[in-house]
Amino acid sequence: MTLLQGKGVSKGVTSGPICFFQRPGNDIAKVSVSDIEAEKARIREAQEKSMAQLEALADKAREETGEDTAILFETHAMFVEDDDYVDTILSTLEDEECCAEYAVKVAGEQFSAMMAAMEDEYLRARAADIKDVTRCILNNLMGIADGGIDSDVPVILAADDLAPSETLQLDKSKILGFITQGGSGNSHTAILARTMGIPAICALGDSLTKEYEGRVAYIDGAAGTVTLDPDEQALAAYEEKARKQAELRALMDEMRGKEDVTLDGREMMVYCNIGSPDDVPAVLQNDGQGIGLFRSEFLYLAASDYPSEDEQFKAYKKVAEAMGGKRVVIRTLDIGADKQVAYFNLQKEENPAMGVRAIRICLNRPEVFRTQLRALYRASAYGKVAIMFPMITSVWEVRECKKACQAVMTELDAEGIPYNRDTEIGIMVETPASVFIADALAKEVDFFSVGTNDLTQYTLACDRQASDLGRFFDPHHPAELRALKIAADAAHAAGIWIGICGELGADLSLLETFLAIGIDELSVSPSSVLPLRAKIRQTTAGTCTAELLDC
Repeated sequence: MTLLQGKGVSKGVTSGPICFFQRPGNDIAKVSVSDIEAEKARIREAQEKSMAQLEALADKAREETGEDTAILFETHAMFVEDDDYVDTILSTLEDEECCAEYAVKVAGEQFSAMMAAMEDEYLRARAADIKDVTRCILNNLMGIADGGIDSDVPVILAADDLAPSETLQLDKSKILGFITQGGSGNSHTAILARTMGIPAICALGDSLTKEYEGRVAYIDGAAGTVTLDPDEQALAAYEEKARKQAELRALMDEMRGKEDVTLDGREMMVYCNIGSPDDVPAVLQNDGQGIGLFRSEFLYLAASDYPSEDEQFKAYKKVAEAMGGKRVVIRTLDIGADKQVAYFNLQKEENPAMGVRAIRICLNRPEVFRTQLRALYRASAYGKVAIMFPMITSVWEVRECKKACQAVMTELDAEGIPYNRDTEIGIMVETPASVFIADALAKEVDFFSVGTNDLTQYTLACDRQASDLGRFFDPHHPAELRALKIAADAAHAAGIWIGICGELGADLSLLETFLAIGIDELSVSPSSVLPLRAKIRQTTAGTCTAELLDC
């Protein structure tokens, strides 16, 4: 029996074959070849596969998100056969007498650099398209599976860790659970696992090696263990946990349709966090009252260029309509820090978590902000959409955001485009600065939503992405709870509601504390809704007093 110990970041048990996520290497070596014609044939075959894949993606995009996205993939397909691009590849192959992979890599770098240097803005933007096309051809040359999962059956997906853009391309129907060498409870892999309601283990380190590819593993997300070739005792323990898990799920099913109300009548709004429209079925399946955090940056992470107003509008509208009048809080783009997008061309920063990110990008790039706001307000005509601004530290930032909203509404009025004039506007409280001036901020907006992941990071000076801080990254720290109380008191004094959209909201051990603080809404992963509802319905709010704050 082999036992690997990591950190459990999403509960549950499951078993299945281990499959390592495949990504193209950035260190493709120059290998000399004697048969140039054979390499040309390999390139032609990779081009044909790439064309077929891109055309299939265009068809899928046309059906699911509309013509604008489909055109993007059709443009990529055109680049695969572009004469200048292909000539650059072939001339590199012949001049360097190298392998096909190296020729495609070098040609792609040269061609994208040439495009990026163009004076015409449209042509400069196509540099990102060339990079995507090059990556597609390289994947096919190197046998890298589309979507990174080379399996016809569901697997336990293994990786060093996954970037936000990589999690977006995953075929979620093939994933039973996640195991990663690095990462933390706040990593995008962990967040995705909790959204999907499947187990995940991070921080396995060097113990997770490629030699385990294809081996059947038994993983326990609560204990943080990965077991291979379990003995009889370990297998019996696993089977018992799986049985209890099934029983708990059956018990939670009884919570569907019930109200989120304490024994003495205190109502708590229980909403869901999502990363894309694909997550809405999980919200509905788990009976979420609404969506408290829609991370709109998925649109930017999944694109090779700035998503258009219509592309964004269709995505927001799809979610608003699917939720049938329930509140959908959409956060404006939160790019930067650990979520980097190449075409934004952000400067490299020593400390990106404290650099140009989120609302700072929006206020520095008003046209990007305007495009998103127009899409959001247009979608507000199709459901109960609320707009939320992240990373707020000053009152002037909120006022600038509100001015941008007013300008967009004036434009839509002039164009005769319908929207909800009473769309709620809120902010994320996720910096100590926003806590200290919460009383002033509360007078400017309709609601607060506390991002506890970042608030803990900035309050405790602990990198939320680090896997080795352990007990130092403590979301239960008295400073964090005091910050929540200050923000809640300021919100209620101004007559607005306050929620929590960070992962801490799903911590059942803190429910009584949240009630004592005065939190009105908890937005959690869809899989956490029913357990949270069960806990709420077993709690008497009147007994939750300030002594619980441990301050």
